Amino acid sequence: MNQRPGNQLFDAYFTARDMREVFCDQGRVQAMLDFESALARAEARVGLIPQSVVASIEAACVAGHYDFAALGEAIATAGNSAIPLVKALGKQIATTDAEAERYVHLGATSQDVMDTGLVLQLRRALELIESDLAQLGETLATQALRFVATPLAGRTWLQHATPVTLGMKIAGWLGAVTRSRQRLQELKPRLLVLQFGGASGTLAALGEQAIPIAEALAGELQLTLPDQPWHTQRDRLVEFGAVLGLIAGSLGKLGRDISLLMQTEAGEVFEPSAPGKGGSSTMPHKRNPVGAAVLIGAATRVPGLLSTLFSAMPQEHERSLGLWHAEWETLPEICCLVSGSLKQALLVADGLEVDADRMARNLDLTQGLVLAEAVSIVLAQRLGRDTAHHLLEQCCKRAVAEQRHLRAVLGDEPQVTAELSDIELDRLLDPAHYLGQAHAWVKRAVAEHSALTA
Repeated sequence: MNQRPGNQLFDAYFTARDMREVFCDQGRVQAMLDFESALARAEARVGLIPQSVVASIEAACVAGHYDFAALGEAIATAGNSAIPLVKALGKQIATTDAEAERYVHLGATSQDVMDTGLVLQLRRALELIESDLAQLGETLATQALRFVATPLAGRTWLQHATPVTLGMKIAGWLGAVTRSRQRLQELKPRLLVLQFGGASGTLAALGEQAIPIAEALAGELQLTLPDQPWHTQRDRLVEFGAVLGLIAGSLGKLGRDISLLMQTEAGEVFEPSAPGKGGSSTMPHKRNPVGAAVLIGAATRVPGLLSTLFSAMPQEHERSLGLWHAEWETLPEICCLVSGSLKQALLVADGLEVDADRMARNLDLTQGLVLAEAVSIVLAQRLGRDTAHHLLEQCCKRAVAEQRHLRAVLGDEPQVTAELSDIELDRLLDPAHYLGQAHAWVKRAVAEHSALTA
């Protein structure tokens, strides 16, 4: 077996090895051969072909028997991968059983082989993605609970807002993971279906035995038999691609947050360190967010690939020219990118390094201004909303102009001290006492994750 040379320099960074194996040449060829061997068994069960030829067909349906480089060259002339593979399969069988060769691929068309083979690959891809998502969810749930009460600055429009907790931020990542897991469960019955329609989707070549054979074939492959062949109805594949796009985007959000928290000016949360990880070729001090880069990179690349799938949906009549071809490498590449993003997300989430002291110092960078709302809300109940808002606005401006802490300015303001004691002001200016429902959001996100995992 000769593998064609490929571009593998970046595979270990952007793609999980087990996912690349699903969609490598051997994985693609074996999936199509699995269709052919299952077809032989199904047709023998129904009585269309002799049971005696099945073993010979099955013995030839091993990817290692075939020269992938030769198949690749033949595809350039044939127009798809099934035509040369079926020819090579027939020749392989004929060397040991000339009679069995007559029954290979009976009643099927090239797209049946390729689409069902793809579905078999996607089933394995789904297993890998679901496993990683479940593991990531469990890790995020653990981290959310670990940091449920760790305050840090909330940031809106990249500026300090009111305090949140790190656990709440992680719970946000967790919720997106949980919803993606739910979406994958929901789409499985639509995605994991047989493609078997013959030349134009009618299975006319199999006569009255068509439906029994289709049912038997679906059973052999442990796929669902759909209401009809879907040669040019591609919504199943596009739906899966779209959900993968959502996963990539959600992981990109996680990566973006981590990278921003790792910035020198923030320095609050870091990817796990390791020898040689995140260094610079010229700057020894650098600690770059190399895992987050993969998450952001995948989130950037996948939408473009997904647009190809959507663009390829209006396929003409019963077999498409070019639009079907545009899918062949697109969906596998999306799977590979998402797999690489998940692997990096697992590494990042599991080894988060948190500097709670730096978070506390950063919360006080604006000298109490992030808690102006807390004071304003209480004063509004005593002075009226407009009066309280205007008063706090003036105090904030004075704190900035005089470079003083808001607590000191409020302590000097008679209108404030007439309503609030020193103890009340100290409490209102403590971030730990203005976290709202942050704890509740964490508990709810973890509970939803646990309910899905149970």
